[in-house]
Order: sequence, then C-alpha cells, then structure tokens
Amino acid sequence: MSELKIIVCIKKIPDPEAPPKAVSIDSEAKRVTFTGVAPMINPFDENALEAAIRLKEANGGYITVLSLGEKKSKQVLSKAFAVGIDKLILINDANLKDLDSYSRAYVLSKAIERIGKYDIIFTGRQAGDWDSGQTGLLLAEFLQIPSINLVRSVEVEDGELIVKKVKPDGYEVAKTKIPALITASNEIGELRYVSVKQLIEARKEPVDIWNDDDLGLDQQKLRRLGIVDLYKPEIEKECYFVEGESPQEKGENLAILLVEKDSVISA
Repeated sequence: MSELKIIVCIKKIPDPEAPPKAVSIDSEAKRVTFTGVAPMINPFDENALEAAIRLKEANGGYITVLSLGEKKSKQVLSKAFAVGIDKLILINDANLKDLDSYSRAYVLSKAIERIGKYDIIFTGRQAGDWDSGQTGLLLAEFLQIPSINLVRSVEVEDGELIVKKVKPDGYEVAKTKIPALITASNEIGELRYVSVKQLIEARKEPVDIWNDDDLGLDQQKLRRLGIVDLYKPEIEKECYFVEGESPQEKGENLAILLVEKDSVISA
C-alpha cells in the first residue's frame, strides 16, 4: 500500500505524578489548581505517539499531530517533532476552553475532516487529568470509522490493521480495515528518549494554528465541562513513638497499639 497517513491526537495536562502538596481544591469555585507543576503530554498519548512512530519506521508514512489547547502548549507539544512527526496542528480558540469529552471529540473530528485523507488515527486510552476515556471512541463515532480500544500492539498488513487488545487475563487479536481509530494503552511502551538538543531543535519547527472559524463548528455542539461538586477531605494525622527495651518488645507494643487503634476506628 502507499505511504501511511497517520494522525495522532494528543493533549497537554499537568504532570499526573505531581506531589499532593502541589494540588489544591477550591470547593467554592469548583476548581482544581496546580502550583509549580510542569505541563506535559498526556502519558497515554505518548504511548499512542510511540505506536505511530513505530508504524512509520516499519512501513513509511506521514504523521500529523493534532491537539486542542492554548498557544503556550506549543512548547510542550513540540516534543513530538523530536521523536519524528512531520506536522503539528494546534487548535486554539478562547471559545474552545473547558469542553467536555463529547465536544472535544467533535472539534477534533472537524479538524480531521479539514486535514483530509488519513489511514490511522491514534489517541491515548484516556487522559491523565480527568481519566474519562471517552474522547477517542466518540471521535471514531463522529467520523463513522471502526475503532479498537485498549491496544497494546499494532501492525499493518494488506491494508488492514492487526492489533492486540488488552484483556484482564491476557490479550485478544483483532483485525479491521483502514481507515480506523486506535486507542493506545500503556502496554505499547513508553515514548522513546529524546535529548535536550533534540528538544531545543524541535521548538524551532513551525506549528499550524487553527481556530474556531477555520473549522466551521456548530456552536450548539460545544458543551462545557460542568463540575457539580468538589469534595476536599479533611486529613488528620497522628504520630506515635513505640518504645521497648528490645526490638521484640517494640514489635509487640506496636502490634498492641495497632489492635487498639483498629478497635477505636471500627467502633
């Protein structure tokens, strides 16, 4: 078959490994804020990007990365150039902030329609901020193409995709015709390492910026993510020093203390 045309949808999120002290919850404003947390590409989207790069290396191809976010996302998303993509498109518009999964999928579908011909679309299985796991499959529905979820490996053979789909007790092999959408799971493997020099050079690459008007969006399909409530738990801490003349005695005293505390909590 001819050169593969691959689209990878990626999202910029706060680092999911941020320490708890860097995250605060404003119950009144219904907002989660991060302090001193560096943004990054969603880890599952990095898995998807790695899968796309491997396909390109094995079969030849052209990779377009598509993302919905603010202009400052360019610094983070440009990492994709360092691993070998060909084009980066950023959809930036003040009217497209805080969209729910349905609306994000709709906007991405309109952007993909504008891109034109494609063979494979990759997304991550879910985003590390809200963990909804909906956008990829909704996107396939908007485009009316087959989709396979939770994929751990992908191969192309005679115009078809052959994938291994993650199951609780192993995997199953599935096949679908191209074009199709794949949501990549972490079992695919981490995105390859890039050096600081590669990152610096990648930031010099041009990025296409599209807005609301470029996509001809139906405003009735744009729905905001509504947070009904945010609960901030009260965390209490108690510290006890367990004493004893020997390690054995300290161990016995610790066991007694744990039993006593468990009895109090159970009551």
